[in-house]
Formats: sequence, structure tokens, C-alpha cells
Amino acid sequence: MKTIGVLTSGGDAPGMNAAIRAVVRTGLYNNLRILGIQRGYDGLINGALDDMDSESVADIIHRGGTVLRIARSEDFMNPEGFKKALNVIDVYNMDGLIVLGGDGTFRGAQKLSDAGIPTIGIPCTIDNDLPYTDYTIGFMTAVETVIEAIGKLRDTSSSHGRANVVEVMGRNCGDIALYAGLAGGAESIIIPEIGYDEDAICRKVLTGKNMGKLHHIIVLAEGVGNSFELAEAIEDKTGVETKVTVLGHVQRGGSPSAFDRILASQMGKRSVELLLQNKSGRVLGTKCNEIIDLEIREALNMKKKLNREMYDTANILSR
Repeated sequence: MKTIGVLTSGGDAPGMNAAIRAVVRTGLYNNLRILGIQRGYDGLINGALDDMDSESVADIIHRGGTVLRIARSEDFMNPEGFKKALNVIDVYNMDGLIVLGGDGTFRGAQKLSDAGIPTIGIPCTIDNDLPYTDYTIGFMTAVETVIEAIGKLRDTSSSHGRANVVEVMGRNCGDIALYAGLAGGAESIIIPEIGYDEDAICRKVLTGKNMGKLHHIIVLAEGVGNSFELAEAIEDKTGVETKVTVLGHVQRGGSPSAFDRILASQMGKRSVELLLQNKSGRVLGTKCNEIIDLEIREALNMKKKLNREMYDTANILSR
């Protein structure tokens, strides 16, 4: 093992830069040549890569986004584009590859591994929707971003006596809504794993109003339903003015939390160590505060489970 490449793919997540930094510096510590591939698998196809040294990753641990940029590559999944990527790997004498991203990125990593290219995946996605790991890099930072927004919305909602539907990311996985809703003291949390009863939410709004509550925060994951239609229904049925705040891509940005920086640093280091141990087709994760690794295909075949106890706790505490 003399030369390895590193790329980021899919959607960006806070902490990616911390992971890149750890990959580069761990590689250099082990006398490896590190090639930074720009714009994910598209950059691999087009040969958009440069040598990285310690200076390349100086002062990036605290930065959001990714210095390697990012792209979603359809060409990589077709035979012609994939062949070009393999040619670039051969031309640059890459002995291994580390990829940062979510399930789509990992499916690309599986293809490379099946083709004989030693490949390791690092989970970076704010949705926390990879079932084999407790946490993905970027998730906790996104949760903190939502909590901050909830706090500010509560202030203005209380001033006006309003309800507010806060739409967060999470098309198929409601972890951002669940964690942020619990930590932010939301009165209602709506996630795709459970769905919601419109009338039950309206009853909760009216109960709160009759108790003298000046606000009602509803956190809704984007995969559940239309936040504007829900807000209109609440206002019509309760008479409580209801606004909508769609946080959107602001959840992807910002400086990564300490948790994400530490997790990314640990996983970046471990990914290089796995390549040096001649491991391939593995993805990293965390279970019970320990860094784990398992086969990509096994990881992708698992099903995400809702933390029902946390959901029930949020409901009890919001009364």
C-alpha cells in the first residue's frame, strides 16, 4: 500500500473536512501518498485529483462542507463511466480508496471493491439514516442547528401567541426531527416512521392554549407531509395563528460540533488503518461509543429501526 485516494460524494455533511484531515495526516504518518479527488465519483472518472499534504488540510477541522467538493454521479453507475474510473485508478497507481458519504456513495464503493479496488466507506450524512451505525458524521451538528432555530422561533412565537411548524430534513428517517424535537422541547414531533393524527395535534394545541401556553412548536420531518397544508389545517381548526419555517439546506452547513469532529477524526484514522491491513469493502460506524467496521453489503441490507423509547419519551414530556 503506497498510494490511496479520498473523495466525498452525495450530500455534504458537517465533519467531512475533519475526516479528510484525519485520512491525510494518518496516511502521511504511514508514509503513504494521498490523492484528493475533486467532486466525488465524477472527479474519479475525469481524473480531477491532486496530491495532498499536511498543509492541504491545515485549518479545516472546524469548517463545514468539504474541501474536496461534492457531486452525485450518474455516469459512475454505468459501465462506460465506471471503466473510466478504473482506468484513472490504474494510471495513478492507487492501491486503495476511502469514500465519504451515505448509502449511494457506499453502493459505489461496493462496485469498486467488487472490481478488486480496496475501498473503505466513512458514513457522512446528516439524516442518520444508515441502519448499521448509531450515528453518522454530520447528524449531531444538524440537530444542534435545528435546536438553535427552535429556540429562536419559540421566542417570536411566544410574543405573538402562535404555533409554528418547523420542517426539517429526513425524507425516510425522522431522526433529526426526533432528536431535535426532544432536545428543543417541541410540543409535537412528526416523523415518517409513525405519521400523525391531525386532530390529535389540534387538540394538543388547544389544550396548551387553555393552559396559558403562548407557543406551540411542531417539528415535522420533510418526508411525512405538506407542512403548509398542516399549518392551514391547524389554524382553521383551532383559531391559533400558525406559521411555517422550512429550514432546508441550512441544516447541512455550519461548523461541525465537537461530537462530529471527534467522530470524523476517529473514523478517518481507522479507515487508513483498515487499508493498511489489506481490508476492503468495509464501512465504518459506531456502536456503544466504539468505532466498528463491517462488510458494505451487510450494512446496506440492514433496516433502520426507530428509537421508539425516545419517541415515547418526547410525547410524555411534551404534555
